[in-house]
Amino acid sequence: MNFTRWSARLPGAQRRARTDRTTSTAAAQPAQAGPARTAGPVPGAVPAARAGNPPVAAPGPHPAGPALDGLTAPGLLGRVPALIAVLHGPDHRLAYVNDAYAAVFGPRHPGAPARDSLPELAELGLLPLMDQVLRSGKPRTVKSRRVTPATTTDRGRARPGYYTFTCSPLDLGTGAGPDEQRGVLVFAADVTDQVQAAERLRASERRQREAAVTLQRSLLPQQLEQPDDLRVAATYLPGGKDTAVGGDWYDVITLGAGRTALVIGDVMGRGVRAAAVMGQLRTAVRAYARLDLPPHEVLQLLDGLAAEIDATQIATCVYAVHDPNEGRLVYASAGHLPILVRDPDGTVHRAAEPIGPPLGTGGWLHTSGSVPLTPGASAVLYTDGLVERRSEDIYEGVAALEHAFAGATGSPQVMCDRLIRALGVTQEHDDDVAVLVLQHPARTGHDAELFHNAALELLGGVEAAPRARAFASGVLASWRFPTDLRDLGVLATSELVANSLQHGTPPMRLRLRRTDRRLIIEVTDGDDHLPRRRRAEPADEAGRGISIIATIASSWGSRRTPGGGKAVWCEFALPTGHRRG
Repeated sequence: MNFTRWSARLPGAQRRARTDRTTSTAAAQPAQAGPARTAGPVPGAVPAARAGNPPVAAPGPHPAGPALDGLTAPGLLGRVPALIAVLHGPDHRLAYVNDAYAAVFGPRHPGAPARDSLPELAELGLLPLMDQVLRSGKPRTVKSRRVTPATTTDRGRARPGYYTFTCSPLDLGTGAGPDEQRGVLVFAADVTDQVQAAERLRASERRQREAAVTLQRSLLPQQLEQPDDLRVAATYLPGGKDTAVGGDWYDVITLGAGRTALVIGDVMGRGVRAAAVMGQLRTAVRAYARLDLPPHEVLQLLDGLAAEIDATQIATCVYAVHDPNEGRLVYASAGHLPILVRDPDGTVHRAAEPIGPPLGTGGWLHTSGSVPLTPGASAVLYTDGLVERRSEDIYEGVAALEHAFAGATGSPQVMCDRLIRALGVTQEHDDDVAVLVLQHPARTGHDAELFHNAALELLGGVEAAPRARAFASGVLASWRFPTDLRDLGVLATSELVANSLQHGTPPMRLRLRRTDRRLIIEVTDGDDHLPRRRRAEPADEAGRGISIIATIASSWGSRRTPGGGKAVWCEFALPTGHRRG
């Protein structure tokens, strides 16, 4: 193969050609005074000026250094540290490989087709690419191909590296047929350092994401509390593999007296910081829930705390309370998406009002709303990852969720899975998703026998106490409780009624409730001063009622009721034989 003609076409280099039979190379001549001597053109040399082009100016003085005029194409390509191979013709016959190429893949002999002489190019999938380059005359590149060197070093076999291969069209100008004049220059740049750096970065990002996911999952409930009167299930899905985890969370909190708090929230932002803020807010919600405050007061406290934790982090939240005696879901929302409630007939309602601004904004008085949740009804609380899509308005996603929820049946966990599938959420979803489904089952048959309510209006003065004791004794006997539990229930009723008669105001009411797991006794009155447990002195004639309740009952508590007044309650765990088996 004669390199003289295609070497003259390499950009940026002016060379004196070396013929097949000439071993001397013409050196660059300095400019001389007087008329220039003319000589015939040297075959393969780059002419000083071409027709229609301006003449090439004589070079001026240069600092000391190598000149390009004395370099042939093989000499120039041989000094390039990148891997270079030159091929020609439709079957890509090998014309030349430089020393860097031979150092990686071993020496090669010109003349054979690339499939035989350069099998590594076939393994890397470059032969079809070279065909495209010959047909189109346009360069093609493949990035970051793994290469295993065929040669060895003093320390053993060389380690694999990564190269980016560029195939460029080349006009060899050999004087042969047109097909043989066209060739391909294969240029391979070592990108091992860049690939390894990118892999280290990806590994670091994976570790950070795994840490955030682990942190978030550890802050979420490991096992949901299961209330007596509700069935609940929740699902959390982190964003796609290349997305940092967000701050979605949910919780179920039993408040006592059969009441249950349900929470879902979303901290804006991603990563460990969002997960940490989420954990603090969730812990605060559980603490505030123990105060048994109305939903809007819980959000009011949480709003101030969110601003203290991080004023730059914005969070949304819904806090709802279910009371089986009322058959309603009382809720407050801080910038969160509406709760969806499905009636037993399949009709879906949005609990859309009232909605306040997100947590951490401050200066807003949150208010509570309510929506019916009768036996046989279901509700779903969710974060925006379930319904928000880049290509559509978020409320289009809420409407799609309404449609899916209307047709969803089965257990709460089955409903969670069906809603996620219906909304098209996959492992590659780019946002976190949290879904909380609750059902207020309509009980029939044997289950219905395990849930009962009984109430008595406490009218009159001190005579209300013996009436209350007689009422409690008869009801507990009809529920077939054992004698010891019946006696404890009557004693607790007597103490709660006496406390209400002494410290409360009308209207007063006694309510008894049994579930499949507990007996609940509750007394309400019109005074909003909550009782406190205190130590009574030996000579005191009062002050022991709440202490007695705390001693004999499994748990007790008090809360203010809507519209003024309070409720004081206690619970007794049922013996195993009286629970649902």
